[in-house]
Amino acid sequence: MSWYNWLIVIIPFGFVLYMAYHVRRYARGVSDFLAGGRLCGRYLISVGDMANSLSIVAIVAYVEANYRTGFSTTFWGAVILPVSLVLSLSGYCTYRLRETKALSMGQFLEMRYNRSFRLFCAFLRTGVELLSNAIIPAISARFFIYLLGIPHYVNIFGYRVQSLALVIAIVLLLAMFILLMGGTLSLVITDTFQGLMTYPIIFTFTMFIVLKFSWWDELIPVMSDRVPGESFLNPYDIKSLRDFNLFAVVVTWFDTVLNRAVWFGGGSSSAARSAHEQKMGGVLGAWRNGFSPLFYLLLTAMLLTVMNHVNYSGEARKIRMDMCTQISHEVVDDDSIRNELLNNVSAIPEQRHVIGQDTPLSEKNNLDTPYMKTALETLQQVPDGNAKFQEFRTLYNQLRLPVTIRNILPGFMMGLFILLMLMLMVSTDDSYIFSSAMTIVQDIIVPLRKTPLTPEKQIMLIRLLTVLTCVFFFFAALFMTQLDYVRLYTIIVTAIWVGGAGVVMLGGLYTRFGTTAGAYASILTGALISGGGLLVQRNWADHIYPFLERAGWVETVAGILETCSGPFEPWVVWRMSAVKFPINSSEIMFMSMIFSIIMYCVVSLLTCRKPFNLERMLHRGKYAVDGEVKTFEKLTFRNIFKKLIGITPDYTRGDRIIAWGTFIWSFGVTFLFFFVGTVIWNAIHPWPAHWWGWRIFIISIALGGGVACISMIWFLIGGIRDMRQMFRDLKSRRNINILDNGMVDGQDSLADKAALDKVEAESTENGK
Repeated sequence: MSWYNWLIVIIPFGFVLYMAYHVRRYARGVSDFLAGGRLCGRYLISVGDMANSLSIVAIVAYVEANYRTGFSTTFWGAVILPVSLVLSLSGYCTYRLRETKALSMGQFLEMRYNRSFRLFCAFLRTGVELLSNAIIPAISARFFIYLLGIPHYVNIFGYRVQSLALVIAIVLLLAMFILLMGGTLSLVITDTFQGLMTYPIIFTFTMFIVLKFSWWDELIPVMSDRVPGESFLNPYDIKSLRDFNLFAVVVTWFDTVLNRAVWFGGGSSSAARSAHEQKMGGVLGAWRNGFSPLFYLLLTAMLLTVMNHVNYSGEARKIRMDMCTQISHEVVDDDSIRNELLNNVSAIPEQRHVIGQDTPLSEKNNLDTPYMKTALETLQQVPDGNAKFQEFRTLYNQLRLPVTIRNILPGFMMGLFILLMLMLMVSTDDSYIFSSAMTIVQDIIVPLRKTPLTPEKQIMLIRLLTVLTCVFFFFAALFMTQLDYVRLYTIIVTAIWVGGAGVVMLGGLYTRFGTTAGAYASILTGALISGGGLLVQRNWADHIYPFLERAGWVETVAGILETCSGPFEPWVVWRMSAVKFPINSSEIMFMSMIFSIIMYCVVSLLTCRKPFNLERMLHRGKYAVDGEVKTFEKLTFRNIFKKLIGITPDYTRGDRIIAWGTFIWSFGVTFLFFFVGTVIWNAIHPWPAHWWGWRIFIISIALGGGVACISMIWFLIGGIRDMRQMFRDLKSRRNINILDNGMVDGQDSLADKAALDKVEAESTENGK
């Protein structure tokens, strides 16, 4: 890249860092540092959340999975659309969490259950967050190393420094700078700026891919070239897909409903001006992503085409050789084995796979198979060969995208892509780092204190924990080894927490019978099942399978696994393998969620002695001491439909237009017309494969691109307007409640304790 292309990266990102520095003057209280002063508008929240949801890790995980299975399974994801739509429009979980005014999940858990449970969950959740998020800086750093072709070691002032360590350090320092300036206030502002810049950049890349690659002559033929049962386009022909198949979609449906609130942690989750604004920020989520889904789809389709179409066979061989060379220098320590591996790989000829003439590709036999077989056969010469191959294969799947991008993008586009990845990387890392630091302070240190910290000391403590979290992330990212697909690794690690936390949050927000004993039972059940599954997965290739082999138990265990999965085949297939544990992460997570729900309900019903006072926790009715006016209509036959999509008397005309527009588009057009209509049509007359290509083009590219253009302009205007309003509010406010710091007295927030007790006393007196 030329120096002027680097200016495309430096100038916009430098402005983001300046805004983080500028906003520090407004962070005067704990609620500012933890919840943005609760002054954020709906568009500020929505655009900032979009920037958080977009990340290098998300792109790598999406491309990694869809490169293997295509887009056929995503069709069935629409089954959950009506439910997820109602959840968004009704403010499911998010509205009630904002009503509690909790600054963290731990504060809510203490108000709803007790302090010991808050501490227990804080330790468990923080550990899971650190374990699952620690790989993110490493994945992001490797992405840049392979994207820019940086050697694995560089010389700095005569010292040989590992490039991975250097890039990870730079990434974490950038994130730490933003956080130390103003906490959530800095996060919200910088994420919104990055989100606003992301819209036109993604639009540019979408146009580049659409114009450079032929949808009908290249992309669709590649995705159609699959054996029966493994279609990349036809959702009725996917019975042979593994890991990212229909059962994984079912687990996603279940997870969408159960675990909506499990990662609540203050920040933008509690930063809205009111519960209604928080709810509307969620409603706008149906529109905010703009070109992002289309960008993900085209990025994967482009990668599939370059790596598999005969028109790009020369580039594909060069990309595969580049990957094998860079990965072998990172993974293989033995020089002789590494040289042998590279010699064997270089002997693989250019593969000119002609679609329609050669045998269609499959999961087991594709253009990457010769490289994988060569790597396995070569690496098995060393004692830990299976584990080394796992690591090699993991990096090969992850780094296909950056190496391909490096080989096909011109300089100007490369500059834009680096800027986009840099913004996505920082906006993700800073959120995860701050979440961990805030959880430690708010849910472990603060509850253990008998007297409140001063705002200055509490903010200083959060800053200190932010630095320590960055240090932990640095060493964990440097030394942790991830041996599976990113999505599967994230699922199994986070399942240690979400496996039991989902029902705990729902039971706490929506039931009066949920008890602390039931919550403990649920959390422990989910943690034990998922944690045990993680340990078995991690040690399968190098310890557990060799032990079974030495003991002569391989066939016995294989028979048990096949018998258990038999009733659920072909969607759940457990077959013995020396490299990978037969039960995948989605299946383990599903089991943990089911057993946790059973334990929560049974134990809570057995131990419930007195119904919980939800109105007091939610500041409703006589307990509305915060001055926020909340109006709720009685449910009747006439208003049941309006209530179902979340419309309440406090909706303005504009709010109603947004809610009804979201419902009509998402349910009427996307679900009924595009999904149900397609299902009915195929029940009468099954489509040929190329019709599914037409469907993706019409819905995702033509129509999706048009909607994305409208939403891009809409959210650019709304985001700028909300940001200006927030700065005006920050300048004009006068009083800050120093008791609004996350502490709980009894089962009330310390900030509201006196007012709530006064209301209770007056109510008792009037009742007498």
